[in-house]
Amino acid sequence: MSLKKRIVPLVLLDGFSVVKTKQFKERRNLGNPITVARTYNSRNVDELIILDIDASAQSRAIDLLTIRDIATECFMPLTVGGGLRDLNDIGDALKFGADKVALNTAILNSPKLIREAAETFGSQAIVASIDVIETEGQYFVYSSKFPDLQLLACDWAQRCAQMGAGELLINMTNLDGTMNGADISFASVISELVSIPVIYAGGISGAKDCCALGRTSVTAIGAAAVFHFTSTTPLDCKTAMDAAGINVRLI
Repeated sequence: MSLKKRIVPLVLLDGFSVVKTKQFKERRNLGNPITVARTYNSRNVDELIILDIDASAQSRAIDLLTIRDIATECFMPLTVGGGLRDLNDIGDALKFGADKVALNTAILNSPKLIREAAETFGSQAIVASIDVIETEGQYFVYSSKFPDLQLLACDWAQRCAQMGAGELLINMTNLDGTMNGADISFASVISELVSIPVIYAGGISGAKDCCALGRTSVTAIGAAAVFHFTSTTPLDCKTAMDAAGINVRLI
């Protein structure tokens, strides 16, 4: 039997408050991360990803006490990211309750950190987070820290996998927060390129997108806006996927 496909809510922080972005720019404040974590915990979600989107720009790591407080409320796997610059930062995040860490800017700056982190903490704890922007039919890695970066997303995904990342988190910059539909074609292509699990995020409009993504090699579907701003729940998505013959965990 194939592995169960996961639905993974993404929770974005601007330090201590939950926000939702649109195309990585426009923001809406959504309140306290502990409250949000409790809500998702009560809904029995498969996993939770917490990303501090301002940490790297502000030259700090995601707050350790926030990780601890969220981990205390969560009884599902927890991935955290934001400003994790080295092995010490990664170790601290794991000690304070994270099961996995998401690395983005740090590994663009120093790709060898992927291998070092995987050797130190195990590949299963290391998620390479890749922000992808589509330009005239080509898909590049997007980074506000490195605006002149000309790196094809598929090339970077393969390199991250080869260097020891245990999972990829693909964030579609153009579709972020739009709820206009996922890029099913790109999700299929990039998940076929690598032998490690791929979480796709960006543009999820509801259960229909989750079903379409569930038929690709993507192993998990990350979503935020659709859960924050519509009545759709993670269970709604998994129920629809189950009805479509896609292997999911319903209870």
